Amino acid sequence: MRRIVKMNKIWTYLKTKDFLKNFLGAIGTVVGAVLIVFFSLSYYTHHGAGIPVPALVGMPVEKAISTLEDQGFEYKIDSVYIMDKPPGTVTVQDPDAGTNVKEGRVIYLTVVTKLAPNVALPDLTDKTYLEAAALLGNDGLKVGDTIYRADIARDHVLQVTFGGQVLKPGDKLPKGSRVDMVLGDGQGASEVDIPELVNQDLDAAKFAIRGAQLSIGEITYQGPITDSANLVVVSQSPARTDSVTKTSIGTRVNLVVTQGKAQNELQP
Repeated sequence: MRRIVKMNKIWTYLKTKDFLKNFLGAIGTVVGAVLIVFFSLSYYTHHGAGIPVPALVGMPVEKAISTLEDQGFEYKIDSVYIMDKPPGTVTVQDPDAGTNVKEGRVIYLTVVTKLAPNVALPDLTDKTYLEAAALLGNDGLKVGDTIYRADIARDHVLQVTFGGQVLKPGDKLPKGSRVDMVLGDGQGASEVDIPELVNQDLDAAKFAIRGAQLSIGEITYQGPITDSANLVVVSQSPARTDSVTKTSIGTRVNLVVTQGKAQNELQP
């Protein structure tokens, strides 16, 4: 019963003008406090005040610095090397152009340096042309001229040069440099050594001819032949001499053979 009486009194008070005045007064106090804090912070931090950052990317650094100084900005400069971009050009700015900032704000500029940093030549030994080109590109180097040299490894790197000088892995070059490469043509040497076949048995001579990438030509039999399993070479054409030691790959080698045994077979 007492609880019901108490609730009735509270409800009656909520309907009075005094409660309404007190309630509205409390709301006004809270709103006023919030507005005071907001405007105080805005005044202290200069909310909404500032000047836009000028567009500097692509501008020569000297002009960019002059523009910043004229508008009351501070600046700091970093450098980076970028191939195919003019040295001394602004490539990055922070904050971005158009951003409102306070006067005196530090603007950070990244400028293309005039001097290329040195990079190490990667190991291209026995790499294919495509592999070598990819490795060079990853290290900021470029492929220059390519020439081919007789070698069985087709399109594999045999030698790397720069300015006519032979390079080895790890040699330092300015970033962006073009290096020349010597590649194998896949055919091997165009000339091979003439084997010495005289006094060898015929089978051994044939084996040596094929091993030297030559072909077996005409075989002439000298004198009576009674045992075809025991024939020895007495002359050959072409023959190896002091002045002639090489011949073209595939050359036909003619042999003259006679009955007998090779010298090494006659030794005890």
